[in-house]
Amino acid sequence: MIDRTASGPVPHGVPQRSNEEILRLRRQFLNPTLSVAYQEPLKIVRGEGVWLYDQHGQAYLDMVNNVCHVGHCHPRVVGAGQAQMAQLNTNTRYLHDNIVEYALRLKATLPDPLSVVFLTNSGTEANDLALRLVRAHTRAQGVVVVDHAYHGHSPSMIELSPYKFNGKGGAGQSAQVGVVAMPDTYRGIIADTPDAGRQYGRMLAPAIENLAQRDVATAAFYCESLLGCGGQIVLPDGYLPEAYAAVRAAGALCVADEVQVGFGRAGDHFWAFECQGVVPDIVTMGKPIGNGHPMGAVVTTPEVAASFVSGMEYFNTFAGNPVSCAIALAVLDVIADEQLQDNARRVGEFLLAGLRELQQRHDAIGDVRGRGLFIGAELVSDREARTPDRSRARAVVEAMKAQHVLLSTEGPDDNVLKIKPPIVFSRANAEEFLDKLDRALGQR
Repeated sequence: MIDRTASGPVPHGVPQRSNEEILRLRRQFLNPTLSVAYQEPLKIVRGEGVWLYDQHGQAYLDMVNNVCHVGHCHPRVVGAGQAQMAQLNTNTRYLHDNIVEYALRLKATLPDPLSVVFLTNSGTEANDLALRLVRAHTRAQGVVVVDHAYHGHSPSMIELSPYKFNGKGGAGQSAQVGVVAMPDTYRGIIADTPDAGRQYGRMLAPAIENLAQRDVATAAFYCESLLGCGGQIVLPDGYLPEAYAAVRAAGALCVADEVQVGFGRAGDHFWAFECQGVVPDIVTMGKPIGNGHPMGAVVTTPEVAASFVSGMEYFNTFAGNPVSCAIALAVLDVIADEQLQDNARRVGEFLLAGLRELQQRHDAIGDVRGRGLFIGAELVSDREARTPDRSRARAVVEAMKAQHVLLSTEGPDDNVLKIKPPIVFSRANAEEFLDKLDRALGQR
């Protein structure tokens, strides 16, 4: 049994400062745009499974960390990294078994013809590299994205992220970017009907035409397979088939951003795009790929990869190093051996059912949606009008933190509780969460 009040070892030579002193030093010496979670920030010093521990040894149920995919500090993942680090870490100019083994293992999870692997250090790098690939292949510059999407923090990805360029400090939409409405059937412009996905998908053709009228040819359509910053939105049936058809008719490529939702989180499928019955031209990966270790990947077709061979080498000092690949291989092993994709499906179904039961008793829950362990609960002040309730969502997050459950909010109106725990999350964990959420929603 895990001791949920035990504190971990103190790193040698690192002073143990108070929360107040750390906040002061962050403000003085770190990036001034860097935020912290919660009104009273937590100092987290240790993690294990679905639990995070503060400096006092108090445990918090982590409901929002989709980075430590197979659980915080999974011993097999940690052990793989330690063993390889003690033996060798170097760049990809030397031959090594780990990188080719990982490419083979990763390819085996994907449908044909997705078979050429590029390794990176993050999801941002993966999406940035994908942009280079699509522009090399199509010789076009334009990109269509979904409103409120976030694809990374590099300059090129800020340009493709309405979440950033239309937000505070953003420079607005560039001439090379087209934006289509989020396929949101709860508060979006098209109601929840059997044809809603196809109707939303038909918006791609006009967006591509609008770019053409500005003398910008479209190179690609970027779309998260489940929308994260957009508010934990599940794409309605038929959306990607309709959208992809329009994109390909224009000679452009389809990029599936799986940085948040890949590697079995969707439950029914290993990759969330498979839920729509499509095969993209490029898949980008990050966050869960290394269970917290900085790593990302791009997988594409031989045809697209061949277009990238121009004489300029793509070399990345750290990407694909033996340690990263050992860790990533261990993540794949753990997902398979512990049947975590099926766990995401089963526990996700239980969570969705529990949230919908709470919805019957709490008018503040306007909508519940999700797939596997990627779930959103949208809070409203008026259920009939579907009026977003940002203040209530934030209050619930703070009330849950007081009960030692960590949540966050998302969506254009910041009123959606985002639920995406490590996929080792159990039914018992879900029961604890639902019970505490019931109490939090009952507070005014």
